[in-house]
Parts: sequence; structure tokens; C-alpha cells
Amino acid sequence: KHKKPGEPDLVTAEVSETDPETFDLFKRGDSVAVFQFESPGMQKILRQFQPEKLEDLVALNALYRPGPMDCIPQYIDGKWKPETIHYPDPCLEDILKETYGVMVYQEQVMQVSQKIAGFSLGGADMLRRAMGKKKPEVMEGKKKEFIEGAVKQGFTEQHAGEIFDIMVPFAGYGFNKSHAAAYSVLAYRTGWLKAHYPAEFMAANLTNEITSTDGLPFYIEEARRMGVPVDAPDVNRSDIIFDVVDGRIVFGLKGIKGMGENAAAAIVKEREQNGPYESFMDFIKRVGALVEKDEDGREKTLVNKKAIEVLIKTGAFDNVGKEIGQNYNRPTLLENMEDAIDFVADILEDKRKGQGDLFGDLSPEDSVSTNFQFKLIDNLPTMQLLEMELECIGCYVSGHPLDDYKKAINHAVTLKSSNIERIAAEDKAEKQRLQDSGAKFWQIRDAGRSYITLGMVSELRVIRTKKDNKEMAFCKLQDIEGSIDCTFFPKTWEIMRDKIENNGIYAFKGKVDGTRDTPSFLVDLLPIRDFLFDNMGDCSVYFHVGVNKIPYIVKSEAQLKVAYSEKLIKDLAEYPHVLEVWSE
Repeated sequence: KHKKPGEPDLVTAEVSETDPETFDLFKRGDSVAVFQFESPGMQKILRQFQPEKLEDLVALNALYRPGPMDCIPQYIDGKWKPETIHYPDPCLEDILKETYGVMVYQEQVMQVSQKIAGFSLGGADMLRRAMGKKKPEVMEGKKKEFIEGAVKQGFTEQHAGEIFDIMVPFAGYGFNKSHAAAYSVLAYRTGWLKAHYPAEFMAANLTNEITSTDGLPFYIEEARRMGVPVDAPDVNRSDIIFDVVDGRIVFGLKGIKGMGENAAAAIVKEREQNGPYESFMDFIKRVGALVEKDEDGREKTLVNKKAIEVLIKTGAFDNVGKEIGQNYNRPTLLENMEDAIDFVADILEDKRKGQGDLFGDLSPEDSVSTNFQFKLIDNLPTMQLLEMELECIGCYVSGHPLDDYKKAINHAVTLKSSNIERIAAEDKAEKQRLQDSGAKFWQIRDAGRSYITLGMVSELRVIRTKKDNKEMAFCKLQDIEGSIDCTFFPKTWEIMRDKIENNGIYAFKGKVDGTRDTPSFLVDLLPIRDFLFDNMGDCSVYFHVGVNKIPYIVKSEAQLKVAYSEKLIKDLAEYPHVLEVWSE
């Protein structure tokens, strides 16, 4: 969007390439939404390497892809432990010194072939291309050619073969340096914007995801993590797209389902031309006068009933009318919307039949605002209001069903929608390693760490297995950033089916299955913890356990406290392995 009055001119091509705040951002791995550096894996590498100059970003960008990725630990060690730097041959130090002995760029592969085998520049490029294609018969011929050239340069046949084998993975997947540099300059400038204009930067990313139900919640949570508030739609503060108002990101009207860009533009334009909407009725009056002609020449309102309904449901009138004592909750506005629109339409019709400007003689306190009598309705529980937002936006904005569980999430949750892909990849790699090592089936099946996740269940569905006709279940577990696919196998579902329902909030323990295209969380049993999470309150919980006949007392995590009742004591005593429960 064009810059606002008073904002300084900004040309990203002119920003300093040695900005400390930008490099601090990369060192923290705070690179969500930063071009080429946004993945959790890259964030971890940034924290390990601590880049200090643009060339560091260029190298990491080139290394973070299949093949060269395996050498990232060596590259990181090279910075922090210079004694670990190893060159395939001492004569290659000049070529590989800048990258700690690791072949990062295609140019380095070509330079090595020139230095070791005496290839011409053209011959070196042909060798690189042949390596990239990985055709055995071609590779064999090129390796022979390389070794013959190296022997003429004074190298042994064995040593030349070793160097050739080291070059192969980098030639196949490596970037050319200019390509990596161009990417990294853009990445650096993106990081600079995030470091210096965090609210505007995240507003721009949210605008890019304005119709994405996956991207919006992820970037909203990232903005809030950065300390940038994200507000729900507001007819007096929202632009068509996401915008920054007084340091806060305000949801763009275009992102509301059922709104339409023309209606959003009309609402914003009317506000900019004639001032803020002073009440709900003032809004209805003013947008009711905004019409356009259809293909048949008939007039129709730009902001129709559906648009007004979704504005109400998303909280766009929550702050309207307070100054004149006409601020109403969402259920009241929904109940009165039809009558309010008809009331204004009648006045509009009367004015059309008369003369003068429409509403020219009506102030907000006049007949439109004061003569209409609202039927007042009690407000809805927070959860139901949030469900309205979810329906109309695709995510929660003014709050989240898991807000009350943030302490538990921060202290106990180890699996989130934002890290399940990485964990799934690690799980898949570990199972492949076990398979390659000849491990037994059950060892491979049971491999992998257990994780704890917490969220709200949705899309719960139960099926019967073909093999033995037993029930099992699937669901999506919605966390703050997105969703996780969950699977309940028959033995687990048999115990849990009476406790799990849609829109319920649960903590689950289990493992990640990374063998499928979409990772799935395989739920195990953690019944006592689930029970305690379902009965949270102010009382601490202590576990008295015996290990080798020695008694121990273990206090539960600080965020795991329960609401005391006689029923709680009775229900806990019924769990397997619980001998006695008491309170003090």
C-alpha cells in the first residue's frame, strides 16, 4: 500500500547491509516470514551458527538443501572450532577457506576440478552438469577423466578418486553463488523490515494470506509473539487489507467471508470522506445510501445484509457508539439488524420521494439513531462469540479458546502444528536408520519419542477397522497456530471414546507418524494427566511414589493445579495404580 502522510521514504535497496539489529534477528532465529529462512530447521541453524555478515547468510542459504545439508554441522563447527576444519587437499584452502573447508557453491566445485584435474572452465562446468544428472555410465566416464587429469597434475589415483566422491553431492544439489547471493540479499532486506517495521511487516504478510485459513492464524500468532497486537475487524479502524493503526495491526475487511472487496472499499471510502461511524444506526444510514447499478440498470446497495451480518459476527461494531451511549453487543445487533435496515430503508424511500440531500438534515442523534428502539439481548459466552469469528474469518482474532491454557502450553506442550513437520521428518529418518541397520519390526514400529500436545478437537470421525471391525477415530486438534491430524487406534479409542467430543479441549500424549504425506499424531493414554487438565483450579497436586521400596514425593508442574472437590478425590481413586487419594 502507498505510504501514509508523515511516513518517511523507504527504499529497501538502500538499507545498510551491516545492520546490528537485523543480524541480531537472524542470530535469534527470529526468521518466520523471512524469505528463504522461515523454516524451523533453518531457524535452528541460524541460532547455532550466529551469522554476522551477509556472506554467512549466502552460505547457509546455499547449504540448506538436500545433499549439502548433511555438511551443515561441519560448516558450523568450522566457525566455532577452527581446529576441525579439513580440506580435501591442502592446495584447496584458497578455494574453500571462506566456507570452512565445505564445498558450498557450484563455482567451488568447478574450481576444485580445475585445480585438481586441470580442467578448463568449460570442462569443469560439463563435469558439474554430469555429476548433477547422476547417470552411472556418465559418472564412471567423468570420474575416469577426472582421475587421469589429476594424475597428470601429480596426485595419486586414490586421492583423486576420494576428492571426486566428495564433490558429487555438492555438484548435484549446490547453488551457484550468485543465485544464493541474490536470494540472501532479498532475505536480508526482508529481515531488516521485520526488525525495524515489525507491525507493518506482519500486516503485509497477513494481507498476503488474507484468504488463507492456514496462513492467517500462524501469522497472527507470530505477530503477537513479537509483541504486535492484532485486533479484530473494526468499521472505524479497518482498511480493506491489514493495516497498522497506532502500532496495532487491524484485521482487513476484505478478509471477512461474505464481505466482498467492493463492500469493503465502500465502507472505508465513506468513512474517509465523512468521518467515523458514530453508531450502528449511523453506519446503516450511511452505507444504505451507497448504491451501484447492475447490468439491467437497477440500483443495489454496495453493502448488503450479508456484509452487515458478518461485520457484526466478527466484532466490527464492538467499539462503535460508546461515545453516545449506543454501543450494543453482537447478539443484540444480530437480533435487530433486519428491522434496523428496514427502518433506514423507509426513511431513504421517504427522502427519495421528497427533496434535498439524503439525510442531509439528520444528525446521528436525530431520528435514525434515537427513534429506532433496540430489543436488548444478553451477550453470548466467549466461546460462542469466538465460534462466530471462526465461521466468518476462518480463525480466531479477538481471542482464542486456548487462551486460558497458555501457561500449560508454554510449560508442558512439546508438539505443535508449527513443529510437527520437522518432528515427522526426524521420526521418518530414525525409522529408516533402524530399518537399514536390520532392526526388528517391533523396534521400528515403537521407535520415536513421545510428545504432549494440547488443543481443541474438531472434525472428529469414527470408523470401523476392516480387519476386526473395531472402532477407531480420527480428528483434527486445533492449536493456536494451526491444526494437527490425530489418530486413535482401537485400544486407545475404546477407553477414550466417552471422553472425547468435538470442540472439547484436551491434552494428549503420543508419537508422531512421519511415514505418511501428512504427519499424524498417534494418541497414547495419559489418563490421570488428562483428568487433572480437565479439572484445573488452584490446588497443587503431589504424587507419592515408591521406587525400589524408597518413598518419593513429586510435586506436579506449577501450571497443573486442580479444583478440589469430594468428587475429584473419589474419581481419582478409581484410576488404575492409584492406591489412595487424600487432601491436606
